[in-house]
Amino acid sequence: MNEFLAPTFHVLPLTVIRRERKLPFPGKILVRKGQKVGANDAVVEAKLSPKHLMLDIAMGLAVSRTQSERFIRVKPGDRLAKGDLIAGPVGMGKRVVRAPQSCQVILAGSDQVLLELTENLLQVKAGMSGEVVELIADCGVEIETTGALIQGNWGNGRIDFGVMTVLAKEPGGSLLPDQLDMSMRGAVILGVHCDSENTLRLAQELSVRGLILASMLISLRAVAEKMDYPILLLEGFGSLGMSKQAYKLLANNGRREVSVNAQEWNAFEGRRPEIVIPLPGEGGVAPPRMLERLSVNQQVRSVRAPHAGEIGRLIRLCGTVSLPSGIRAQAAEVQYDNGEKAVLPLENLEVFI
Repeated sequence: MNEFLAPTFHVLPLTVIRRERKLPFPGKILVRKGQKVGANDAVVEAKLSPKHLMLDIAMGLAVSRTQSERFIRVKPGDRLAKGDLIAGPVGMGKRVVRAPQSCQVILAGSDQVLLELTENLLQVKAGMSGEVVELIADCGVEIETTGALIQGNWGNGRIDFGVMTVLAKEPGGSLLPDQLDMSMRGAVILGVHCDSENTLRLAQELSVRGLILASMLISLRAVAEKMDYPILLLEGFGSLGMSKQAYKLLANNGRREVSVNAQEWNAFEGRRPEIVIPLPGEGGVAPPRMLERLSVNQQVRSVRAPHAGEIGRLIRLCGTVSLPSGIRAQAAEVQYDNGEKAVLPLENLEVFI
C-alpha cells in the first residue's frame, strides 16, 4: 500500500512552539524582532473604522455663537484624555465642555469642535510568553517559546492565559459548581467533564481565565460559545475521560502559567485548540511535526466513534479492505490498552506523540 500521512496529536512535555499572532488586515506592529514578550503584551493593533463626534460649543456653554469660538481651548491635532478641557469656563457656574473619552481634535472653530474617538482599537496580544522571531508585513508577528504542548479537539474561539488550578484529582469525574470559589478568580481551571450549565456560568462570574476539560455535554455547546473565557475540550463532546498522558502532564504543571488558545480546529491550516506551558528549554529541542507517516508500532488515536479519543498501538497496515459499513478504504488494525483490537480506516487515525 502507498505511504499514508496522518495528522499528529501532540501531548509533549518539552518542545519548540512557534505561533503566528496577526490581524486579518494591515495594522501597526508594536514589537520588534528579537523582543521578549509576555502573554498579555499587545503585539499588533489596528484602528477600526473611526467614530466621530461633533460638539456644539455654543450650546454646551450656553453662549452666543459669535462668542463661543474664543472659549475653545484646543486646536486640530491635539490628543485628549477623557475629562480634558475642550472649552470654557464660562459664567458664574464655570460651565465647561470636556472630552467624553480619549480622542483627537480634527477641527476646532466656528463654534464647533470635531473629535475622532481613539479608543476604537483592535489589539492582538501575544497569548504566550516567548520571543518575537519574525515580523509579518504590517499585520502580525511569529512568537517562539519552549515548553509543554497539549492539543485538543474543540474550543470556543477565545484565548487567554493564567496560573493553572488543578481541580481534577484523576482523569475521570465531573466538575461541579460547588468546586469553584473566589480563590480561583483569574485562574485557568483544569477539570475533566462538565455536564452543568451552572458550572460554566459560575466560572464566568468568577472571571476565570480559562477552562480545560476532557469533555462536555453537547447540549452545553451553545452556552460555552457565549462565554468570555476560553473553554477547551481535549477529547470532545460526550462523557469522555482524559487520556492518562494529557492528565499527567497537565496535573504535574499545576500553579504554572499556561496559555489556553481555544481556537477552532482547522485541519487544512494545521491549527487546533491547544495549551502551551512555557518551560525552560535546552539546546536541540525539536519543533513538533504536523504530519507523520503511519507505521507499525506507532501510538495512534482514534478520532471517530466507536473508539473516539482512545489511544492504542498500530499493529498492522491492512491495505484496502471492506469495512462493516460497506465502504472500501485503506485501513489499519489497532490494539488498545484493554487488549481489544479494531480495524479502522486510516482517515480515522491520528499519530499520538
